[in-house]
Amino acid sequence: MKKFIPYEKLSKKERRLLNAGRRGSWGALNPVTRVPPDPKIYNRAKQKRRTGDNERFSAFSRYLRLAIWG
Repeated sequence: MKKFIPYEKLSKKERRLLNAGRRGSWGALNPVTRVPPDPKIYNRAKQKRRTGDNERFSAFSRYLRLAIWG
């Protein structure tokens, strides 16, 4: 059986070991707070997604121009 030594008198190494043993695991829970994105803030990725639709339309219109006017 180990002799009791007050926490304040433990060495730095022993305190680290003791603190690490007291700390638990979060398991599957992530402690980082998550906040949904604010819809009022400008989102550049949203704009990129919309331009992709326009490119498809422009490619289709180019195809029609070639088909109609040769």
